[in-house]
Amino acid sequence: MAIACGIVGLPNVGKSTLFNALTANEADAANYPFCTIDPNVGVVEVPDPRLRTLAQAYQTDRQVPTTVEFVDIAGLVKGASKGEGLGNQFLGNIRACDAIAHVVRCFEEENVVHVHGKVDPIHDIDIIETELILKDVEGVGKRIDSVQKKVRANDKDAKEELSVLEALGSHLNNGHPARTFIRDAKIATMIGPLQLLTDKAVMYIANSNEEGAKHGNAYIQAVRERAEREGAEVIPICAKIESEIAQLEESDRNLFLHDLGMDEPGLDKVIHSAYRLLGLITFFTAGKKETRAWTVRKGSTAPQAAGEIHTDFEKGFIRAEVMSYDDWNRLGSEQAVKEAGLYRIEGKDYIVKDGDIMYFRFNV
Repeated sequence: MAIACGIVGLPNVGKSTLFNALTANEADAANYPFCTIDPNVGVVEVPDPRLRTLAQAYQTDRQVPTTVEFVDIAGLVKGASKGEGLGNQFLGNIRACDAIAHVVRCFEEENVVHVHGKVDPIHDIDIIETELILKDVEGVGKRIDSVQKKVRANDKDAKEELSVLEALGSHLNNGHPARTFIRDAKIATMIGPLQLLTDKAVMYIANSNEEGAKHGNAYIQAVRERAEREGAEVIPICAKIESEIAQLEESDRNLFLHDLGMDEPGLDKVIHSAYRLLGLITFFTAGKKETRAWTVRKGSTAPQAAGEIHTDFEKGFIRAEVMSYDDWNRLGSEQAVKEAGLYRIEGKDYIVKDGDIMYFRFNV
């Protein structure tokens, strides 16, 4: 699925270092603003021990993990909504993403310059949020101008849309992001086409030193308090160490993690959080030739899941044979699941659940 999480933040907060660690690529990561100009794009495997367990049990020849896409976007500066710095390009790149991973600097380091001369993560968050809101205000204003013409032509639907847009414009002008604007399904259809920057789901990545990532600090706590009010997630990491971990072989990586007192890389938490943020779940197909994890949006039907494998599967969908990973793992085999009466036949209206193991029947 072409679904992307954009990595954003002020210049020089560790975005490219994080991106390198996530993708094991070598995107430039230097100590000066606007090191990243064109966005770097990386497809990252989603760690999932369920896949390996299934592959071992089915003695599969090939296992294929599901993935999520990360985009390393150029650093933003105050005035970006008016084109300052790389403003227009930066904002356009965010618009193309489905969710935002906002990297915030939560460490002191004399040798790493800060674009505003001091470390203040809340101030940094406010700068980016303000610029995104200002751009959304501009976009909503243009739409209002367009809808007002329809209202003057006595378009009844336009009157209702205008009322919603004016309320949304007021919400934004009061400094609130579009994602906190209360809406029902009908209002959502009016707002969705605007592709507002502040309507995207956000998580905060608190980039700190090793001590801060393990035990926290005042900067991270401030970000947590901000995120709690917004209903957002915070992932504390040390991007520099994560970049080193990512370069190690698996056996060395496990030893290094043990020495650091970590049970998993912080990057795994970032990947899983991005996956949840994007509203994604995983289902599996398992067999001797291949065991694979597949990505669908939460709420997808069985035919839509089949379409992720091949469009013909969705068009000719007949039924899905389904068992849950938890049942399979608890009972020990597919046959045991069948004997327990937990192997199900599902039709076109079935909503796929995370961890479903599925086989599809279809007409060609």
